[in-house]
Amino acid sequence: MKKSIRDTVREAILPTVTELGYRIWDITYAKIGADYHLEITIDSDNGIQIEDCERVHRAIDPILDEADPIEGFYYLEVSSPGIERELRTEEHILAFIGARVEARLFSAKDGRRAVRGTLLSLSEGGAVCIREDAGEEILLERNEISRLATLFFEE
Repeated sequence: MKKSIRDTVREAILPTVTELGYRIWDITYAKIGADYHLEITIDSDNGIQIEDCERVHRAIDPILDEADPIEGFYYLEVSSPGIERELRTEEHILAFIGARVEARLFSAKDGRRAVRGTLLSLSEGGAVCIREDAGEEILLERNEISRLATLFFEE
């Protein structure tokens, strides 16, 4: 079975990123306009500054050139996950149990397209449980959620 670009890139750069003192938060490869972009999102216990992104970029650029995991031209970007983080993986969700989150839904559930509250749990089947401010606990299957993100700034 052929590895995905994401898995191939992660495998190639993980030792270097870890050695520099960072964690890989996410890897995305997407076409934006006419161009392809490989975005490596890094994190650390001390937060991420622009200098950290530059340091990692300089370190992984030659590794990716050598590994050549992507055919054709692409832009390499290294960024921080930011304060309001999209929780895309099981590891992301588990790391933010107890945090304020918003789950945007693909279709309305009980008349709502979004649920805000405290992230309580992630089940083995992948469902997330969120306690709304009013105290109601809502269980959402992952296939119902279009975007799950932390909330630090609320409207």
